[in-house]
Amino acid sequence: MINHEVVNDQYIVQIASEDHLRLAETICQEMERSAKARGTGIAKRSPIYVMEKMLEGKAIVATTMAGEWVGFCYIETWEHGKFVANSGLIVHPDHRKSGIATRIKAKAFELSRKRFPNAKIIGLTTSLAVMKINSDLGYEPVTLSELPADEAFWKGCSSCVNYDILNRTNRKHCLCTGMLYDPEQHRKEEKKENWNFLKESKLYERWMKLKERILLRFQDRQRARRHDRELETA
Repeated sequence: MINHEVVNDQYIVQIASEDHLRLAETICQEMERSAKARGTGIAKRSPIYVMEKMLEGKAIVATTMAGEWVGFCYIETWEHGKFVANSGLIVHPDHRKSGIATRIKAKAFELSRKRFPNAKIIGLTTSLAVMKINSDLGYEPVTLSELPADEAFWKGCSSCVNYDILNRTNRKHCLCTGMLYDPEQHRKEEKKENWNFLKESKLYERWMKLKERILLRFQDRQRARRHDRELETA
């Protein structure tokens, strides 16, 4: 069970539920406004689609302590759970640069790892801020060919203003950057155990004794040479 999180005594970040259905229309309107203002990114989503994600337990919502909408993100699965996308990150203009986007993305990442532990987590974004958040979570930039081949996945980009670029390049290039978190790769990295001083202390002790003997021998030889020279000059 993923618990809700209180951020700076101002916000509540949690898995969306039927209690948040009333926010779907507002969320979709802000998605559209943001896309127009930036002239890029954010594929259009309908309130019904957002509501479905909320009811499926596949969305993260942030509100003020009074229940006013602050931010949103949802997750989707592709190729029978092989891939999970954290999509549609949006924050109300009045609450941007507050750090809440980072907390929403982290909670969506946590939800994805919990529900789909073996899935590769992917993202498409034109936002440098989102790229930074993703990178901190362990995502790495990838070519678009490493993202799902599922037609339904790319159809989700059809309402984006840059969709023609994607089509003209046969899905090889777009203004969006593809990013991916591979759990298998991270598991391999975790197996590479860091050097443990206590565990390796006996080896360390042997090395120090060996080094000490070598240095002492060197010092003894130096003293012997000095003594020989003193005898020669006496």
